[in-house]
Amino acid sequence: MSVRLLLATPAAVQVSVAAGGYDIGSGRTVPTVAAVLGLISVVVGGLALARSAGRTGVGNGRNGAIVALVLGLIGAVVGGLHMANSAGGLGTGNGLAGAIVALALGLIGMVIGGLALARSRRTA
Repeated sequence: MSVRLLLATPAAVQVSVAAGGYDIGSGRTVPTVAAVLGLISVVVGGLALARSAGRTGVGNGRNGAIVALVLGLIGAVVGGLHMANSAGGLGTGNGLAGAIVALALGLIGMVIGGLALARSRRTA
C-alpha cells in the first residue's frame, strides 16, 4: 500500500458516511409508523381477546377488538402500499423491510381483533 492511499482512506470513509447518512427519511418513517400501528393492534387485540374470554372482570373486549381491527387494517394497507411502491430491495433505505413488518403485524392484529370481536358477540 502506498502512503497516499493510507492518508486518503479516512477522508473517503468520512465522505461516504456523510453521503450515506444515518437520518431517518420519509422512506423509512412511513413504514415504521405503520409497523408501530400494527404492533399496537396486536397488543390491543390480545388484550381484547383476553377480556372477551372472561379473564378480567372489566368490559367484554368489544371496543378493543374494533380498535385492533381498524389499526391492523391501517397498518396492513399502508405497509402494502409502501411495499408496492418501494424502489429497490432490502437494505437500500427505502423502508421495504419496515413495510413487510407492517403488513405482517397488521394482518396478525386484524386476525386477533376479529377473533376477539367474534368471541365478544358470542358471549354477549
